[in-house]
Amino acid sequence: MELSITNDLSAEDKAYVRNKLIEFNYRHFPDELKSRYQELSLFLKNECGQIYGGIVGEICWNWLEVHYLFVDEELRHLGYGTKLLSEAERIAKAKKCDFIKLDTLSFQALDFYLKQGFEVYGTIPNAGGFTHYYLKKDI
Repeated sequence: MELSITNDLSAEDKAYVRNKLIEFNYRHFPDELKSRYQELSLFLKNECGQIYGGIVGEICWNWLEVHYLFVDEELRHLGYGTKLLSEAERIAKAKKCDFIKLDTLSFQALDFYLKQGFEVYGTIPNAGGFTHYYLKKDI
């Protein structure tokens, strides 16, 4: 058999790789954690449904991973990011998560996350000319 490497943007192929990794991982996690997966999407909207920010992430086994947190620039420093993170943390606690993890770049929101109780557990210097921070908060 001869195999080749392709650079396709196939949703089906992406789902195959993701699902096979999940299948592999499930064989190694305790039974009580296997069913603990849930996507998390919280949105900041006005009364007309216009979106101004949100959090996108997933609860996976015993943690919440925040993939994206964004608040429109004109609404920053008004407490909306804190409210979004607080709601995400409330959900994570209800789902019996032990911690929240996320990452940010040095020009983004490191100070904000530190004020929210996150701690840096790793960095990568020179990530596009910036520092890439990995953060965790035990809950």
